[in-house]
Amino acid sequence: MKLCILGGGGFRTPYVYQALLRDRGFPRVTEVALYDVDEHRLRSMTAILEQFAAGFEDAPRLVPTLSLEKAIEGSDFVFAAIRVGGLEARRCDEHVALDLNLLGQETTGPGGLAYAIRTIPVMMNIARVVRELAPNAYVMNFTNPAGIITEAMQSVLGDRVLGICDTPSGLGRRVAGLLGLDHTRVQMDYVGLNHLGWMRRVMYNGEDVLPGLLADDAKLGLMEEGHVFGTDWIRSLGAIPNEYLYYYYFNRDAVRNIVDSKITRGDFLAKTQGEFFDRAIAAGNGAAELWRETVETRSASYMAEAKGGVQGAPTSSREHETDPSHQGYAGVALGVMAAITRNERATMILNVRNGTTIQGLPADAVIEVPTTVDANGVHPQTTAQPELAQIGLMQQVKAVERHTISAAITGSCDEALKAFALHPLVDSVTVARSLLAGYIDRIPEVAAVLTR
Repeated sequence: MKLCILGGGGFRTPYVYQALLRDRGFPRVTEVALYDVDEHRLRSMTAILEQFAAGFEDAPRLVPTLSLEKAIEGSDFVFAAIRVGGLEARRCDEHVALDLNLLGQETTGPGGLAYAIRTIPVMMNIARVVRELAPNAYVMNFTNPAGIITEAMQSVLGDRVLGICDTPSGLGRRVAGLLGLDHTRVQMDYVGLNHLGWMRRVMYNGEDVLPGLLADDAKLGLMEEGHVFGTDWIRSLGAIPNEYLYYYYFNRDAVRNIVDSKITRGDFLAKTQGEFFDRAIAAGNGAAELWRETVETRSASYMAEAKGGVQGAPTSSREHETDPSHQGYAGVALGVMAAITRNERATMILNVRNGTTIQGLPADAVIEVPTTVDANGVHPQTTAQPELAQIGLMQQVKAVERHTISAAITGSCDEALKAFALHPLVDSVTVARSLLAGYIDRIPEVAAVLTR
């Protein structure tokens, strides 16, 4: 089978390739096309992957290319993980908002909308190329904001596009670990949109074990969510919120912490990743180890401001994420591939088309829920309806996402203004106008889209 990785020079590509190297099933991926627009990053990442492949006689063949069509043609699966505008645009996503005392974050709030506006046209073109050159391929989208991008691409490719985020599955894994349970036997009742959801039940042998965890101060306090949200607030909700809901429930605290930290996540990654790629080629056979070291620093600083630290000086560690046994989103993606190609029926939390799953949202809206995957494709599971506060927030954010998609497809500044103004973390037409002007002024890729 052929796998195409769009954004193959990206920092997380080794996670995917290492998972492929360990895969012993049949059929398996034998060719990996790596596509990127940055030749230096592509060469650096190819060299790292070749080092990981050393000792594997049947390692999937690597085919790096700067040609989108060559990469996609004949693919069975396409992984999409691109960043239009690079890390400099990400920095602007954050700083334009922070300058207006609004949340500066790449997926949640106005920064995520700016990211989506410049990314959707590129992803729509990719969808059309997939339809022409690999019509039977499944597209697994990792490109953020994953829910918005997936929904836009589905207008071209339908249900053959699904969005992947490892945050919900990672939450389930950690809950199972705290309770001493086999995570492969745990079923999670989770509902929401990408980066906006709640784990409402955790079923094990027919019993909901979540209430026991919520009542246990010691165990709940060991969870990152317990530290971020506070155990009392989680108990008040009666569910464990996706960690990105910190930006909604504690918005003023989040903005203040990021402003006070002096360095944003985008600033931090621009510096550390820039240094990494400057050193990678010269590192020779040590490039793979250099990647591991850089990933440890990167992972440890994830959402550092929400946890009492700052970028580069976190208070918690995610070093386990560099462990090959912890596959993260790559593991979810490989699970989807195995379920489809080998009919290894599996359930995982994915970004998929709503259909009739959640009342109060359009049938073609993309939601994030437990989904059964098999040789016949993806099938969102029936789920209990969200609570009033949950569905209300989901509806408002979904309306914002739809205005964002419309703005990106039509180039309409008016649609973009509606998206910014209606977002619950902006909530001001006056401020929305300043945001729109700031993003057009600071990010050329946004200005190139919003032309009318």
